[in-house]
Amino acid sequence: MKGLAALLSSLTAPLRQWNVRVVAWMFLGLAAMVAAYSAIFHQIMAIEGRVFSWATSIYWTLTTMSTLGFGDITFESDGGRLFSVLVLVSGALYILVLLPFAIIQFIFSPWMDQREQARAPRRVPDDVSGHIVVTRLDSVTQALIARARRSKVPHVVIATDPKDAAQLQDAGYRAMVGPLDDPNTYRNAGVERASLVAATHADTTNTNIAFTVREINHDVPISATADSSASVDVLELAGCDQVIELATLLGAAMARRVLGTAGRAHVVGEFGSIRIAEARVNDNSNRGRTLRELGIDERCGLTVLAVYEDGQVQAPHPGTPISNNTVLILGGGDEGLAAYDQSFSVTRKAEESVVVLGGGRVGRAAARVLAESGVPHTIVEREEGRVTGDHRVVHGDAAELQNLQAAGLDDATAILVTTHEDDMNVYLTLYCRRLRPDVQIIARAVHERNVTTLHRAGADSVLSYAAMGATSIWNTLGLDHRVVLTEGIEIFAVPVPNQLIGRPINDPKVARETGCHIVAVTDNEERAIIGTAEIPAIPGTHLLVIGDRHDESLFRERYWK
Repeated sequence: MKGLAALLSSLTAPLRQWNVRVVAWMFLGLAAMVAAYSAIFHQIMAIEGRVFSWATSIYWTLTTMSTLGFGDITFESDGGRLFSVLVLVSGALYILVLLPFAIIQFIFSPWMDQREQARAPRRVPDDVSGHIVVTRLDSVTQALIARARRSKVPHVVIATDPKDAAQLQDAGYRAMVGPLDDPNTYRNAGVERASLVAATHADTTNTNIAFTVREINHDVPISATADSSASVDVLELAGCDQVIELATLLGAAMARRVLGTAGRAHVVGEFGSIRIAEARVNDNSNRGRTLRELGIDERCGLTVLAVYEDGQVQAPHPGTPISNNTVLILGGGDEGLAAYDQSFSVTRKAEESVVVLGGGRVGRAAARVLAESGVPHTIVEREEGRVTGDHRVVHGDAAELQNLQAAGLDDATAILVTTHEDDMNVYLTLYCRRLRPDVQIIARAVHERNVTTLHRAGADSVLSYAAMGATSIWNTLGLDHRVVLTEGIEIFAVPVPNQLIGRPINDPKVARETGCHIVAVTDNEERAIIGTAEIPAIPGTHLLVIGDRHDESLFRERYWK
């Protein structure tokens, strides 16, 4: 009965009424065909000298049109038999094809669509609080929600289309329906109880979202992405606490990961006063030595958090050897990094050129950071006039050898692959790796599924909008700060679990059980505790852990529930 009531109620909408009229006209057409065929049946039977009632003629017409054909009444003349064929073919086409199609298309499907739309919630339950309100599901917010799930932070995705909301619900997201420019949408989303609002639409839409949210809640943090630098001030005036230019963020992150030829430490992130830096020991006299022999902790006051080599992160051990491909992940203060540069960099050697493949927004942002750091660079861009400023540019296809050679590929210390197409990035990475097996290649990934492919193609490091944008937004929450080392591998902080107190920092059992590496312990002022071999039972201490999202999920399930 409920289903019948829902069906009847669905027929009251104007579109549904039009659909009903279409089906009604088709039934009238069917009645007209039955009446006409029954009359012709009477005439042909009279010619053959037989008489049947009108009820019998209708009975014959319907059984013939529906292809039942009991055979109790048949024509004896050729004309009657040809008429039977006409009734059979036209009836089968109309009753078995056109009429069912019309009912499904104009009655059943709209009814099912309405039921699907009614399934999408219009508000968040009142007991949900501290959640993240997401105004659009894209690669950035998908990565953000994945981090929230691992940290058991609830979320809600606002969709303007009920169908989209229902599909999000089916995909496992908490979703609700509402227009983005309506204050009631955010009231229903519980924005007064939310911990963050993430807006990743176009700049104009994000501005409207920020204004609308600020009507309801003046305190909830709002993070928004910006496509244009000119929109940053406007979004901040609208009420955004954080405005992220994804292209600038990604380009700067790629440029900071250029290790160069002088062996200096490059800061890629921070935890409070702890700077996270990457460095490659480029002094030939130190290659082949072990971490114990280098004595970085004693000489510089830094902690070697991890060793990164050939796309793999390893826990540091005193006996770990240093090779040409070894990248050290260092943690410490500015003084320690300065001491490292003084002790291990080749100060007499100038930085060699970097080749940037692609002059889009990401490539131009990377070039600006390189220019500010005094690193010579060349951009390879097909479209003339796209790159402005004091940058050396080679116009042409980056897949052509002569253009790469003109850009200085043979002498480059690093190559940044920054195009917005993963297929092209994989091709260029593989091509450049074959031409220069020893060069550092940092590639951009558009889709997460291509990260592994880019590493296999030869990229030393891979970064994307999703990883950098989601991490930047997540860090505004202040729950557990994160630093992206490369796509999928992050350093994150967690309070010290009771199960790990007294265990060695580099406990191999933790790595075997979860795949994560505990690399350091920080005090309540977010300073690294140097010189301790075991995890202390000090209030306010945190662990710095390295792993991918799957390893992190295992770590949290095993030790931090």
